[in-house]
Formats: sequence, structure tokens, C-alpha cells
Amino acid sequence: MLDKLEAILDRFAELDRQLAEAGTDFQLVAELSKERSDLEPIVNLAREYKENHAKAEETEELISIAEGELLDMAYLELDELKNRQQELEVKLKSMLIPKDPRDNRNVIIEIRAGTGGDEAGLFVSDLLRMYLKYADIHHYKTEIISSNETGIGGYKEVTFSIKGRGAYSRFKFESGVHRVQRVPETESQGRIHTSTVTVAVLAEVDDVEINIPDSDIEIDVYKSAGAGGQNVQKNMTAVRIHHKPSGIIVACQDERSQLQNRLRAMSVLKARLYEMEQEKRQNELDASRRSQIGTGERSEKIRTYNYPQSRVTDHRINTSSYNLAGVMEGYELDTFIEELQHAEEAERLANFETND
Repeated sequence: MLDKLEAILDRFAELDRQLAEAGTDFQLVAELSKERSDLEPIVNLAREYKENHAKAEETEELISIAEGELLDMAYLELDELKNRQQELEVKLKSMLIPKDPRDNRNVIIEIRAGTGGDEAGLFVSDLLRMYLKYADIHHYKTEIISSNETGIGGYKEVTFSIKGRGAYSRFKFESGVHRVQRVPETESQGRIHTSTVTVAVLAEVDDVEINIPDSDIEIDVYKSAGAGGQNVQKNMTAVRIHHKPSGIIVACQDERSQLQNRLRAMSVLKARLYEMEQEKRQNELDASRRSQIGTGERSEKIRTYNYPQSRVTDHRINTSSYNLAGVMEGYELDTFIEELQHAEEAERLANFETND
């Protein structure tokens, strides 16, 4: 680990040198300052770690020659230094663990009804409301991109964006199949039904990261069928984009102008293509996409919402909450998200120690 810390300290010193020479190149200064600011916490900890390590070595040398009371004091000091060294090492390893480069990005979330008919569509609406409330609690901005309503208060599918620093780091764990067990309002005999909903979480990408040639897409415009006022209904504002190489089709109709819908649809398309490219690089395209989107079958699930027992269970971490109402209101959702973050960090730490 010392080698990694030395490299970081060298880079920090190099940044100071470059900043001193940057002069009035404000863009360069901003970029260098941002990198320096990101490194500063770990640099301060690394310096303390090195200083503590050096003191421990000096104390061990003293023990080899000390006697009597001085020897006892040296042993006590060495214990304190070693305890502090372990604390610093844990903190440093946590900071050195490679983070997901997408963690600080905005996200685009797609929720689709799976098995269960109208009841699945209603649960799409429930999950949408849960995520919007959770985003509001964490001061993220949200916006509906497109939706396909069922007519009874549910959705066949809905796509929306969540903007704010660290949005992807929180919402990425929601990808997968969500299963709900409850008695539908239309059920006269009180029988519990099981329905599923699929959630896909996509990291929003910058235009420079995904280049889509005009020849690769077909764009159709049509009259919107969604809400939005008389102008939306009368004019050709809805946009459908077909990406021919991948076969992906994205439609957006919730904005008031054709241009806005086109921009929204392109944003979703780029996010999907970026996700595909990430999976391709890992040589797990098919497996990764199935694990995120699923088929909507009842047997596939990451989380179960059991209304009769007021229980929500996340099957990935074997964690349950008996405050279903709190989860659906958003404020109890961190019970699962923070535990999943800890599990991910523990896995990365294990890999880090193996490769250290």
C-alpha cells in the first residue's frame, strides 16, 4: 500500500507545481484544482500514516536498546502507534478502493410492468412515487421523460431522470425485478396476487462520450397521446427514435415541443448505448442485461414487497424491513441502499487486498 500512497503524494506535488505554472489559463487551473481537491483528503491521511509508520519504526529501535522504565514506556507507545496505524490503514484502504466511475452521474430510470396485468401497472406507479419521494428527501431534481399509462392510475412503463451528485451511486442498486404481494382492489374474494415490475437504472452520459451518426437513426414524429394540454394534442410533438445498429427504440411525448422531446429521447438512447458498451467491455453483455432488466417472471427478483405482512425483503443482502409504509414513502429505503453500498464496498475492499 505504501507504493500506492507514494504515487498519490507524487501526483499531489506535481499538481502543486502545475498550478504554480498555470498562470491565467483559468480552464486549466479549474481542472487542476478539482483534481487537487479530490486528492487532498487522502494525501493528508497518507502523510499521517507515513509519519506514524516512521515513529513506530523508531520506537521499535528504541525497544531493542532500552531497559527498565524506559522500555515499558516504549512498549506502551508502540501499542498506541500500532493501533493508530491500523485505524489509518482501514481508512486509507476505503479511500483507495477503485470507485465506480459512474457513481456521481445523473441517472435515467425505466420502470416497466411485468407479470400481473393491471396490478403490475399499479405497482409501477407505486414505485415511481417511492423513487420521486426518495429523490426529494435527498434533494435531487426529477423529471418525467416519457410514460405510457394504463388508464386506471397505473403505467405500462415510465421513464424519468434524477439529477444530482451521487445519484447513480444510490439508485444503481434498484436495477432488477421487484415483486409485490398484495390483495388488488378489484379482488372480491380477498386473494393475494403476486405481480412483478422491472427497473433499469442507466447512467446519464455526456454528448462527447457517445457519438451517434445521423445515418444510424430514424426519427418519426407523431401526435402525443399523453397529458400536456391542447397544444400537445393538436401538434406533432411526440418523437420516436430508432437506432438501427442496435435495434433500440426510444419514444418521448411528455414535453410540449418536438425539440424538447427529441432531446429527451436522444438522452435516453445515449444512456442505453453507454450501458451496452460498458457491458460489452466486461464481456458479459447478455448476462449483465438479464441481471439488470430481467424478464419480468415471478421467479426473478431482487426485492419483495409483502403488503399483508407489511414486510419488504431485499434478497441480495437477506435484509427485511417491517415498515413497508416507510419504504414506499421513501424515507425507509436507505435501510436497503446503505446496506447494499456497504456490501459493494466490502467486496471491492476484498479484491483490493487480494491484488495489493
